[in-house]
Amino acid sequence: MIDVQSRAELWAWALTAYRASGVSETCLGLQDVNGQNVPLLLWAAWAARTGRALDEDTVEAACDAARAWDRVAVTPLRAVRRTLKRPVPDIDDTAREALRDQVKAVELAAERHLLAGLEALAPTAEGPPRPAIEGLVAVARAWSRVVPRPALIALAERLPA
Repeated sequence: MIDVQSRAELWAWALTAYRASGVSETCLGLQDVNGQNVPLLLWAAWAARTGRALDEDTVEAACDAARAWDRVAVTPLRAVRRTLKRPVPDIDDTAREALRDQVKAVELAAERHLLAGLEALAPTAEGPPRPAIEGLVAVARAWSRVVPRPALIALAERLPA
């Protein structure tokens, strides 16, 4: 099992990146409109920015891990959280919102575990930083048949250096 605390460099970078202007909106568009996996994209951008060269086998292993986490944890939790966003007849709003906050925390924990697993897959930084778009396109291509290049470019431009 991967120790989430010992794998924190990517997590810290992802939190900072996600808070940058326009990043969260762009990521959600890539997720909801283009079917991309946000933690996987952030991992790829981080790898490029930190001089980690991702080979085809590493990208494939990362996609496999992301698909597994997505299928068994993240997507079901996201669906519950989104369902709880709106009032539900016969359910007290305060209780519903408290439960939604708990589900949101568990969803975030699942994404943190995914990022820890992805960080463990990343090779050691051996080269100079590269443009984030290189990593983004590589994983988007492995994740889906359609590469949403304009949205990936927008994300790369918004990510902090």
